[in-house]
Amino acid sequence: MNRPLIVGITGGIGSGKSTLSNKLRAEGYQVYDSDKEAKKLQNEHPVIREKIQQLFGDDIYTDSGLDRKKVADLVFLNRDLLHQLNQIVHPFVREDFIKWVEQHAAEKFLFMESAILFESGFNDLVDKVILMMASEDVRIKRVVKRDGIDPEKVRARISKQLPDNEKIPFSDFIIHSDDGKPLYDKMKKILKELENCISN
Repeated sequence: MNRPLIVGITGGIGSGKSTLSNKLRAEGYQVYDSDKEAKKLQNEHPVIREKIQQLFGDDIYTDSGLDRKKVADLVFLNRDLLHQLNQIVHPFVREDFIKWVEQHAAEKFLFMESAILFESGFNDLVDKVILMMASEDVRIKRVVKRDGIDPEKVRARISKQLPDNEKIPFSDFIIHSDDGKPLYDKMKKILKELENCISN
């Protein structure tokens, strides 16, 4: 029985992942946003909530959900806490993604957007990987404009992420989103190559 070709979309903060995902959605493709779904699960899944409260304390949740700023401040200074948090959340995201794939089994291609595709081990759930890249200066400008935060904070977040040169050997397609060439054209080219993967 044929199944969809699953393609991971990854890259550091401000590299253009979400822009590519939105263009794919506009073309009618299904894209799983692992970060968005993880946030949803952290608020709604009772087992995750309980484990996160055990890790950070009951007051880590407010009336509006998980206090993400507090979590970010705590894990930024403590890699062990971040590792423990990921060990709580990632298995549930993996399970959720597998169910999502089953629900969209009739599709030709399915996409998974994940900033931490390799770090989380989610890369073993995909057949091909698209790596989004851009210079650090461009990425910082994008995130400052998008989130309204200090450039040094963006630089600090970038320093905590796996560098691009460690992702390149495990990626099938690389898109430079800062070279002035239309992203749409690059996307169409990759979709054509993915079509060839199915037919060969």
